[in-house]
Amino acid sequence: MVWGIRGPFRKLSIDTSGYIFNRRILIEKIREVFGTLEKGSHLWLIFEDKEINIEIVEHIIDSTPSDVIRLAYILSPGKELVFEEKPPWALNFETVFYDSLWEYLSGKEKKPLWQAYNEAAISLGDMFTKLYGYLAGNMLVNVDYADFLEMVRGGNVGILRLLQRVDFEWHWGVWERGLINIMAGRGVPLRDVHEILRRFQEILKEKDIIWGVRTDDGFKGLEILALLVRKW
Repeated sequence: MVWGIRGPFRKLSIDTSGYIFNRRILIEKIREVFGTLEKGSHLWLIFEDKEINIEIVEHIIDSTPSDVIRLAYILSPGKELVFEEKPPWALNFETVFYDSLWEYLSGKEKKPLWQAYNEAAISLGDMFTKLYGYLAGNMLVNVDYADFLEMVRGGNVGILRLLQRVDFEWHWGVWERGLINIMAGRGVPLRDVHEILRRFQEILKEKDIIWGVRTDDGFKGLEILALLVRKW
């Protein structure tokens, strides 16, 4: 589980085994830590959709001041939450972002689940760092915290991805609003960047999307940040 206050993220991991064997002590610690969050903080809870995790999340939500912005990032292998009914615990969050791990579990070389989890976990830190770096003033387009909150408020389901390639067979067209930033570095042909942008715009042409595209000789490779939501 990760939580931050408009800047560098502060991380707190909760061991579910510690909750099982020392429930009272851990609940007291949760109240102590999360009850003192500053006004306007962004609280991200990252967890797998399992019963024990949901129980811990409820304790955190109960301990958190009402003026904190609550966001979730759920690992849900094989489940596309956008097509499922909204569960009761999701009412506690502005947006529930989810990762079905399709990037890791699809394709010709399907990876074992443990490897998919490991690779997703590694990418999470980089993804949040990039997102908040952009919001702090490094965005390819003029998007700030107010724009971000306007996108995510209101009981949504969404995706947040930092991609090096895009599977356009996936259901990108279901989303209603968000932002897509494309950064291309040295060695990436400009036609490849334009083709990615063209295909995204073709799929999302009737959606409320903020676009950003940049080429930078000091950057290596290709990177697409996609933050997309819809009402749940």
